[in-house]
Amino acid sequence: MTRRMQTSVIVLAALAALGPGLLPAAAQAPAPYNPPRTRDGQPDLQGVWQVLNTAAWDVEDHGARLGVPAGHGVVEGGAIPYQPSALARKQENARTRPPDPEGKCYLPGVPRITYMPYPFRIVQQRDKISILYEYLGAVRFLYMNGNPHPRGPIEWFMGDSRASWEGNTLVVDVVHFTDQTVFDRAGNFHSEALHVVERYTPTGPDHLRYDVTIEDPTVFTRPWKMSMPLYRRQESGAELLEYECLSYLLEETWDTPAAFPYK
Repeated sequence: MTRRMQTSVIVLAALAALGPGLLPAAAQAPAPYNPPRTRDGQPDLQGVWQVLNTAAWDVEDHGARLGVPAGHGVVEGGAIPYQPSALARKQENARTRPPDPEGKCYLPGVPRITYMPYPFRIVQQRDKISILYEYLGAVRFLYMNGNPHPRGPIEWFMGDSRASWEGNTLVVDVVHFTDQTVFDRAGNFHSEALHVVERYTPTGPDHLRYDVTIEDPTVFTRPWKMSMPLYRRQESGAELLEYECLSYLLEETWDTPAAFPYK
């Protein structure tokens, strides 16, 4: 160790002994964000939120093509861990680019509705949290207070959501899915055995971290994760507008045997 390095170590040690407030800013860990609270004392996540990514087109890395913007993936590790037979099916979907079930004006499922290019509003109540989506006017109720999932199997497009708090993080367990939804427009799919765990964590006054764990033992070799930031809409009077999908206008395009290839 050089004399200069020895001097630096001695100075830092002396500053540390005097207290963390005297350490250089780069040497101090940032204080965890303490979000505002609701009247019930829970972290206040209320507001209008939206993603700024291209996961709705493809949750994995993808290049640009006509009508599709290039984007970085949101899958932890880069690739979805498909079983071999499921990967072959996904690759066929990617090759043929079959129409998306979204074109039938079906509800897009969870977690997909979160990262579609439309805002949504979170409203907190004592016994549940409601998420109101601009897309199709969809509504989810996240039931709190230890309410269990109903007995299944039940095939719902948006599943059944039960929520709890882990510190400042809202954890949502979602089950009872249909196999008629997909993760994106690139054909990444799941079965009715899908199990989703969402985590909403405030990281600042205008940001939430959205983490999702996906489990489906009939399609994937192991559970896998996606994560992305959610941004609070900043414009004055931010609100949800109306987005209605008119499926009868799409019947000639979508109403064919090949139009719904994911079952």
